[in-house]
Amino acid sequence: MHESKPRLTATDFPAIRRRPLQTLQMNLGYLCNIACTHCHVAAGPKRTELMDRDTIEVAIAFLRAHRIRTLDVTGGSPEMNPHFRDLVRSARAMGVHVMDRCNPTILNEPGYEWVADFLAAQQVEVIASLPCYTEETVDRQRGKSVFQRSITALKTLNGLGYGQPGSGLTLNLVYNPAGPQLPPPQQALEADYRQHLRDEHGIEFNRLFTLANMPIKRFGSILLSKHQFGDYMTLLKNAYRPDNLADVMCRDLVSVDWRGHVYDCDFNQMLEMPLGAAAEGATHLRDLLDTDLANTPIRVADHCYGCTAGQGSSCGGALSGAA
Repeated sequence: MHESKPRLTATDFPAIRRRPLQTLQMNLGYLCNIACTHCHVAAGPKRTELMDRDTIEVAIAFLRAHRIRTLDVTGGSPEMNPHFRDLVRSARAMGVHVMDRCNPTILNEPGYEWVADFLAAQQVEVIASLPCYTEETVDRQRGKSVFQRSITALKTLNGLGYGQPGSGLTLNLVYNPAGPQLPPPQQALEADYRQHLRDEHGIEFNRLFTLANMPIKRFGSILLSKHQFGDYMTLLKNAYRPDNLADVMCRDLVSVDWRGHVYDCDFNQMLEMPLGAAAEGATHLRDLLDTDLANTPIRVADHCYGCTAGQGSSCGGALSGAA
């Protein structure tokens, strides 16, 4: 794999600082049942990195100590971590809102048939990756038959009430461009998704999040191998909008890797760029149980232009500051 980090660290991206912490994002490991070309984590079936029980317990203590409002669980396929259910149950017992960044094919993977019912019982918000509403594009990015398996999974979630009015069960979808382009306007694309998925498959959902592809890990390597990295970075920088800085996810979120090390965001985690508040080196979550991170610096590099280009891009889709 070609490493893009050396091309990103020298940056003119503006300095930004934290607001009070609201969200703990946890990457439970890089194990996934599929391997997508746009994956900034380079997750896949052969990865073995998984968060252990001790780190899960530290995270539960951190949620309590900082009165965190939202637990954002990701991977890989986070459900493949053997401690996933205990973490979710503990967070929900504290009244924490839980979001599961779900690769929907996990719902029909042998041994994981429990996932859909568990998520519904715990009232977990599901954020399901579906990078397009056409079979050809999805299978090209994610692998043969992934689209049909995803459709089957989304129907299962709909059957449990997800995406249905008044159910209280939220189903959001995630779109990524197929290549080195910015996402189209989120609102218009959401309308296209809604009409196509409803008419063709009878599927309902709450919102569509459009995410820019980050020039790191697997996608960054592909750009480098195709000699497209420089052009993509030029695209991101030319589309930079300073008003997006107010709403980037790192302002009120910290990201934790499978070892318990803390970063300013999931993308910094993949680049092994330590928390901006740290003097140097990795900081473990256990060392922050009594630390107020508000107004501390956020570590930035050129990939941050991916979150601030055009309509903006974050874990919650297009940014409110981008009209």
